Amino acid sequence: MAGGAQRIYKQRIKSTQSLKKMFRAQELIAASRIGKARARTAAAAPYERAITRAVSAVATHSSTKHPLTSERHDTDRVAVLVIASDRGMAGAYSASIIREAERLVAQLKNEGKQVDLYATGRRAVSYYGYRGRQLAGQWSYGSDSPDSDVAGEIADTLLGAFLAPVDEGGVSELHVVYTQFVNMVTQRPRVVRMLPLEVVEGVAVPGESDTFPLYDFEPSPESVLDALLPRYVRSRIFSFMLDAAASELAARQRAMHTATDNAEDLIRTYTRLANQARQADITQEISEIVSGADALAAS
Repeated sequence: MAGGAQRIYKQRIKSTQSLKKMFRAQELIAASRIGKARARTAAAAPYERAITRAVSAVATHSSTKHPLTSERHDTDRVAVLVIASDRGMAGAYSASIIREAERLVAQLKNEGKQVDLYATGRRAVSYYGYRGRQLAGQWSYGSDSPDSDVAGEIADTLLGAFLAPVDEGGVSELHVVYTQFVNMVTQRPRVVRMLPLEVVEGVAVPGESDTFPLYDFEPSPESVLDALLPRYVRSRIFSFMLDAAASELAARQRAMHTATDNAEDLIRTYTRLANQARQADITQEISEIVSGADALAAS
């Protein structure tokens, strides 16, 4: 039918233009938020360095053993926390972190360990739920703007699992899988073993001496570790979540920029095809007019 192809291409151009506006809006939103996310990561860094230094100092100047720094040999159950996103439109961000988590789970199972999965972000929760894999814990909190209260809840849950007896599902290790923000172009999945803690002696803080001063502990090193170590775990998990948030926003900005460019290419392609269809319709109409005139002349 004459003009049918033109209408189809015009409809496609219109719908692609709508998608382009949405992609562009998402790109601008991500660009506006990533600065805040990076600022929050930078703001949390001094506290994380300070508490790391304090924990290292206690471990260096005391021979105290603590449950969070001691290996457990009474169970082969381990916990894996996967930090993914709540929303899509971020390219392969969630897929890459889930793929890294699956690689880790396979490795742990090959070592004869049982894995309890914990997931943050609806993308990871839906991935495991769709495959019928039970989660020991799950959280959806707005992954591009994490909250310290949620980080504390996650940390308390995982600390409870590590300190729980075997008959209550206690685990011997905790691994965290998250995305490390390197720069606006590079974000890489990373696996960190959080528990039991491996405190490295003599942790250097930029601008400070590598040698710890001598400390007196009140009331005791055990009490200090009881107070410090849970705070240390909470700060690390919150730091991972902030890093993941910056990574998610950077990945979304890049993915939406690419999607906008692809939409522009599609619009140009559909415009060219619509013009070709219009030219074909005009040529056909001219041929019909000439044929009719010839027929009248011949009669």
